[in-house]
Amino acid sequence: MSTPAELRYSEEHEWVKTEGEKVRVGITEFAQSELGDIVFVELPEVGDTVTADEPFGSVESVKTVSELYAPVSGTVVEVNEDLGDNPEYVNESPYEKAWMVVIELSDASELDKLMTAEQYDEMTKE
Repeated sequence: MSTPAELRYSEEHEWVKTEGEKVRVGITEFAQSELGDIVFVELPEVGDTVTADEPFGSVESVKTVSELYAPVSGTVVEVNEDLGDNPEYVNESPYEKAWMVVIELSDASELDKLMTAEQYDEMTKE
């Protein structure tokens, strides 16, 4: 399983790619493999405010529905509309095609609380 070194990770299995004052967010390859085949993704609207460690959407697989937790606080400035028609992207391409939202950070220091790829790999080995 790949854990891209340039990303940061939350304990709830979201990845974060920093893009200036914004971050792109998705779920990790580990998370999608645990969930199984994704059949539906529910995401917030552009303009919605999200709070770190609070739910911002959900993914539904053939096994279960899991909440998505915001790794950082801020305002949603972009939503991956492609996931509505193509939820399978989460399984096929969790780090490229299946990004979920772009958040404009309200507190950049929250990024410091996220794990490195190495720390995330350690956590998911247990």
